[in-house]
Amino acid sequence: MNIYEMPELPIKDELISVLEHNQTIRIERIISTGQQSNWYDQQEYEYVILLEGRAQLVFEDDRKVTLVKGDTLLIQPHQKHRVAYTSTDPPCIWLCVFY
Repeated sequence: MNIYEMPELPIKDELISVLEHNQTIRIERIISTGQQSNWYDQQEYEYVILLEGRAQLVFEDDRKVTLVKGDTLLIQPHQKHRVAYTSTDPPCIWLCVFY
């Protein structure tokens, strides 16, 4: 797999590909093209790398984090957050490590 390989665009829903997983870690590639999310309240840590595009996350305390290509972010367990914005041109390519 090439991490930058794209499906035919536009896509209605985010495309989530599990690249690797075991009992302690899950690595996902996510492609977003303008999608937003509901609130997440995860039990795991999530280490995020935005490989392409622009995005904005909003946290429960109203903190907003804008990410651009190359930015990383560590989301703590039970740190409620949602995706408020993802770019369409270019699409967002996320690499997310859950542990």
